[in-house]
Amino acid sequence: MHKTMLLAAALATTAFSTPALAGNPDGKVQVKLLATSVDVSGKLEDVKTDLIGLPAGTSTKANTNVVPTAAIEYFFNKNFSVETICCFTQHHINGTGPLEGARIINHVLVLPATVTAKLHLDAGPIKPYVGAGPALFLIFGEKPGPDAKALGATSLKLRNELGVAVQAGVDVPLGDQGFGLSLDAKKYWIDSQLRVKAGDTTVLDSKHKLDPWVLSAGVSYRF
Repeated sequence: MHKTMLLAAALATTAFSTPALAGNPDGKVQVKLLATSVDVSGKLEDVKTDLIGLPAGTSTKANTNVVPTAAIEYFFNKNFSVETICCFTQHHINGTGPLEGARIINHVLVLPATVTAKLHLDAGPIKPYVGAGPALFLIFGEKPGPDAKALGATSLKLRNELGVAVQAGVDVPLGDQGFGLSLDAKKYWIDSQLRVKAGDTTVLDSKHKLDPWVLSAGVSYRF
């Protein structure tokens, strides 16, 4: 998260203070600084190995987190662009059903590397858009929760996965100096495999639905 904030500050400083990057509402490059809500499912989809003895009806749920996000977008023309985002989002995963409230994963950090191709429409004072593209979820820093440890877990790992994302949003220019407001919604379709170990033995091998909704709002600068 700190890296994201530093990147956002650097982008803002570059865009707002460099004379060569004079603001232009029709410029080729746009940077955005956003507040982003990441609502991850985390639902248990399938169990391949279970040496723990999960009760019937057990599932899982990840918490929602709000993080700072930076986005960089390049316009090929007024209707087509490509965009990438930068953010780190931290989550924990709890049990539901018979294991309601049990902390399975105490900490997991996700970098959702996403690139979307976007189609922009001109609706007068606002500029709505839609987009789609691939997403690679890089997952690291997993730590077993206290309830997982109580069941014998010594380590766990969520696998990096490739998925897809679609998005829709609107840019609202503010004057003719390149400044604006931005609202954006993304929906991802992506799963991950969880492996829990007790020493060298895999005691749980399960598949989990991530499929987050990612909702953002913030400011933009185009030049």
